[in-house]
Amino acid sequence: MSSADATLSINTIRTLSIDAVQKANSGHPGLPLALAPLAYVLYAERMKYDPAEPAWVDRDRFVLSAGHGSILQYATLHLAGYDISVEDLENFRQWGSKTPGHPEREFHLPDADSGPDATPLPLTEGIEVTTGPLGQGISNAVGIAMAERFLREKYGKEVQDHHTYCIASDGDLMEGISAEASSFAGHVGLGRLIVFYDDNDISLDGPTSFSFSEDVPKRYEAYGWQTLTITDVNDLDQIRKALDEAEADEVRPTLISVKSVIGFPSPNKQGTNKAHGSPLGEDEVRLTKEAMGWDPDAHFLVPDGVYEQFRAGNPGPEARKAWDERYAAWRAADADRAKEWDLAWKGKPLPGVKDALKAVSVEKEASRVSGKRAMAAFEPFVPTLVGGAADLSSSTNTVLPNASFYTKDEVGQNVHFGVREHGMGAIVNGLAAHGGIVRPYGSTFLQFVDYMRGAVRLSALQNLHVAWVYTHDSVALGEDGPTHQPVEHLASMRAIPSLTVIRPGDSVETMAAWGTILEDVDGPAVLALSRQGLPPLPRDGGDDAAWEGVARGAYVVREPEGGADVILVGTGAEVGTAVEAADVLAADGIKARVVSMPSWELFDEQDESYQLEVLPVNVPKVSVEAAITMGWERYVDTAVGIDRFGASAPGTEVLERLGITGANVAARAKQLLGE
Repeated sequence: MSSADATLSINTIRTLSIDAVQKANSGHPGLPLALAPLAYVLYAERMKYDPAEPAWVDRDRFVLSAGHGSILQYATLHLAGYDISVEDLENFRQWGSKTPGHPEREFHLPDADSGPDATPLPLTEGIEVTTGPLGQGISNAVGIAMAERFLREKYGKEVQDHHTYCIASDGDLMEGISAEASSFAGHVGLGRLIVFYDDNDISLDGPTSFSFSEDVPKRYEAYGWQTLTITDVNDLDQIRKALDEAEADEVRPTLISVKSVIGFPSPNKQGTNKAHGSPLGEDEVRLTKEAMGWDPDAHFLVPDGVYEQFRAGNPGPEARKAWDERYAAWRAADADRAKEWDLAWKGKPLPGVKDALKAVSVEKEASRVSGKRAMAAFEPFVPTLVGGAADLSSSTNTVLPNASFYTKDEVGQNVHFGVREHGMGAIVNGLAAHGGIVRPYGSTFLQFVDYMRGAVRLSALQNLHVAWVYTHDSVALGEDGPTHQPVEHLASMRAIPSLTVIRPGDSVETMAAWGTILEDVDGPAVLALSRQGLPPLPRDGGDDAAWEGVARGAYVVREPEGGADVILVGTGAEVGTAVEAADVLAADGIKARVVSMPSWELFDEQDESYQLEVLPVNVPKVSVEAAITMGWERYVDTAVGIDRFGASAPGTEVLERLGITGANVAARAKQLLGE
């Protein structure tokens, strides 16, 4: 393609972008204007992708971590041939459009008839992850690159052999999460990861010198990255040369610092924060178009020949055809491996995982220990599960015992994330967003979900199939005290839409919880596990009742003869507390049903008849949970919990002093009954 052709395509990206922002009267025009040349080289010349098959598994991945500049990606995807029309660009940032304010992987269809249960649909072809909170996107890109390397090593370059590209802003690199993820990426040697740093010296408040003066390339060199510089983003040859150097290094991830002028070529706003987060204004849009030799009265114009010129250099369609041939031969050579591959890309374990979990012995133990035994049992059925802990695997017990670790020298299923909870969360999301990684997980103590809540929320927003494994789930962890004792955390997780929280009450429920997560839960799940030992629950229906009950969110553990005077509802360790309370009440002639309710979300999905069968409206109900009581009013008449911070003392004493005892629950039940 000639230089004039390239300039025409680049200016088309620019004018589509500023027209969309101006029509919406909202958005960030500065980044799209400045980085249009980079987007052009990536999509028109370098990346392999095929709009005719947008979900092609070996496509190059692109992440716009600077998600506020989303119109740059939408305009470029339109020119590339994805299912984004000029009308979609005109509807930028509008209700129900394919072009929201930040890139979104999927959404709930927002029409008047959809209601809260609308079906999740792909929002915009070509969007790999939802980026918005700065730093999440570049950290997702680390997980995506990590997944590619894992699948390439496991299944071969015949079927997995691509790069991950990312554009990050100053804001992305100021956020601590990007430091955690970038440090990890350098440590494990993700050589297929290429990040363009938009080094434009401007943030929303003004010059970055107000708050940011570090030498970013030197920082990334210390992380173990290759660092390169493009001194002028409008020099396409510099971009091409930097990409050649970056792609040639298969050992180190690459940071390419790109010197750009935000808002270029806007005559009056380029190089200032006025081009960052607000429309240019009608007058400045005209002047900017005139500076490019564009008709200032033409809106959303794609000149003749631009589509053909832009798409002519895309190497993706031919690469996909060659891949199709390799893939067919690869499948024919090993049917079992192909079946394993198919299930991995569907997000499913191999057949038999629940039977393996049901065969695990019932023990009196902490549910975190039960979780360890569960992972040993399901390991053979999840050959592409990748995950680990934030330097706490010896406490969370989250290790696949026969698998190796993911390092610079070896690509295993176990991951040492280090003390990087925030980065771990976003990396795990990236593993899931890539595809082919079955239920990637991250684990730490429940209290430390505070460090990764942003990533957990984004996993729910995108319906990513990830598992968040949190242990030490209550004040019963004891002596570490209130800084480590979660009280509000279960409620905060339950408050996130589309996130399933499961808190099992014994070893059987823990096996059932993992089985449910691996096979049945659509979207992300939180598994909350105890530090203290839990005795097996005395279930009337045996272990089968637990398996069915966990999958349905709640079930009857014990039913008194002749019907119940009161229902006691517990989660996790406190189901045992409810059983103790039922025994206390029985001694006084009060009959209590005990219900285990490991998951509010799964219970809420059940039909009304089942819900009323477990929790009938005409029987008084008391809940017990070693956490704040907020939310329990939906299910019970009175709640026993901990509406304060904990204390440093042995766990049994903390529970007793804070009222999480069978005697106290029984007393509250008597009060409710008026006795």
